[in-house]
Amino acid sequence: MKPLLPLLLLASASVSAAQCPAWLDTEKRRLHSKESVNLCELTANKAVLLVNTASHCGFTPQFKELEALHQQYGADGLVVIGMPSDDFFQEADDEAETAEVCYRNYGVSFTMLTPAAVRGSDADPIFAELARQGGAPKWNFYKYLVDQDGKLVDYWSPKTDPSDPEITGAIESLLNGS
Repeated sequence: MKPLLPLLLLASASVSAAQCPAWLDTEKRRLHSKESVNLCELTANKAVLLVNTASHCGFTPQFKELEALHQQYGADGLVVIGMPSDDFFQEADDEAETAEVCYRNYGVSFTMLTPAAVRGSDADPIFAELARQGGAPKWNFYKYLVDQDGKLVDYWSPKTDPSDPEITGAIESLLNGS
């Protein structure tokens, strides 16, 4: 008799892929790396906070608070993803410099993707969908909270700090299923 575990794992993976929203059904390269990340696998059954970032912006220190959210809520099911963008002309031209700002200067350990456009007709499909569901970012460090089904819950401008009770309350409600 063959063990059922491999079949159960295969069935489980198929269900997860079937539940993945089309706009997250993609692989993206990690910032300053050859490694890619499958966003369906990363976000499966998790709440997601997506942020358009920039290395040379007055809001760049928000990386510290985003990392704090990642540390505080990651084990409970929150995935934080940053996507650098030069749409507002404040991103480094060199991916290595962007990585240094994120990883060395701010200690980022959450998923950072390679730079991409986040607004307009050239927008990455992820941010095109976020714009469709709510609104395109009007500046760097817009924060988009997405539920486990890929639906936008809420989004905030860069003026709202990641540690603001409005954001942490929305995250906690989503993680607690209320």
